[in-house]
Amino acid sequence: MSTSGQTRPTPGPGPGKRADAVRNQQKLLAAAAEVFVTSGVDAPIREIAARAGVGMGTIYRHFPTRADLVVAVFRHQVEECAEAGPRLLADADSPLAALRQWIDLFIDFLVTKHGLAGTPQPDSSGFAALHTYFLDRLLPVAEHLLDAAVEAGEIRPGIQPYELMRGIGNLCVGADNDPRYDPRRLVALLLQGLAAPPSARG
Repeated sequence: MSTSGQTRPTPGPGPGKRADAVRNQQKLLAAAAEVFVTSGVDAPIREIAARAGVGMGTIYRHFPTRADLVVAVFRHQVEECAEAGPRLLADADSPLAALRQWIDLFIDFLVTKHGLAGTPQPDSSGFAALHTYFLDRLLPVAEHLLDAAVEAGEIRPGIQPYELMRGIGNLCVGADNDPRYDPRRLVALLLQGLAAPPSARG
């Protein structure tokens, strides 16, 4: 109690605490994504907790239901994929190399996404909104990478980002049910087909 008779507000968590909480949640979501890829979205929560190095109570505190966790993993992976695009373009040897690396990440995401699509969906409108979110975040990234590769003369113009993403998605369908099928090989062939002819590269 202060001398004025008013109760001082309890200070909230400082910036360091909040940053730690965000990092811990990101670590948890990354672990959940890995488990979903290897064991499916019905994997025991204890497996996710062990991978993340946290107690099961921590997961349930953040994500009371499995659907909450699935949605959070989906959004986490979309954000990782979206944020990777500009970084790869800045660091790679060429725009085409950046595009290839980003597509690799996109395929990793799709492998998990196909698993997520099979999970029970109690709120179909919510999951439909996630698809819109997915397109809103990733289409501009794909477009930016494609435009850079076209400008560099590495791929032919006229490829639409939605066509590319949809095509890659179609090539990834069924990959988890057939160990002999490697979608990355076919995606690599797709990218070869997009390459500009040598004469166009100067």
